[in-house]
Amino acid sequence: MKKNIIYSIIGLCALTFTLSACHKDKNVTPADPNTGEVFAVVGDQVGRPGIATVFVAAADRDNFNATIPSVMGAAYQAKFQTQLQAYNGGAYTTNLLGLSAAAFTGVLATDVLNVSTTGKTTYYDGTNVLTGRQLSDDVIDVSLILVFGGPTATANPGLTSDHVDHNDKPFLTSFPYEAAPW
Repeated sequence: MKKNIIYSIIGLCALTFTLSACHKDKNVTPADPNTGEVFAVVGDQVGRPGIATVFVAAADRDNFNATIPSVMGAAYQAKFQTQLQAYNGGAYTTNLLGLSAAAFTGVLATDVLNVSTTGKTTYYDGTNVLTGRQLSDDVIDVSLILVFGGPTATANPGLTSDHVDHNDKPFLTSFPYEAAPW
């Protein structure tokens, strides 16, 4: 009985510590730099999964998430390019899309998910690029290929896949499309 109480207290302390450590006021209100108009409260943009995590320095995260997309490229492209070059040992030339380091990081620095209203919606299917995202799109592998794969997607083969090739449960064919949680 005492053992269960001690474990419960330890678990409660750990939970309290975790929640308090994770809580940081991210309610930053961005404004249009031209008009000063306030848009909304932003916690995290996450237009492209993992991009901010990989390319934005911890000290810049709050500012990045509060930056409106129309000025993100100008504000963060150079920092993203420095990080991209560091990840590739300074040897990044172009990627599978033929984008130079400057062009590719300009795309990445604007953290929005573009959506095609007239064509196929996909993160990347070999032809269509960043025209949206289907649930089944492997965005992490695509991102890794574009960052580390070079012009033929074959450079650094150990870094171009997370080797998670499918969801743990099949997606549904009707709304809400995501499988029920375990």
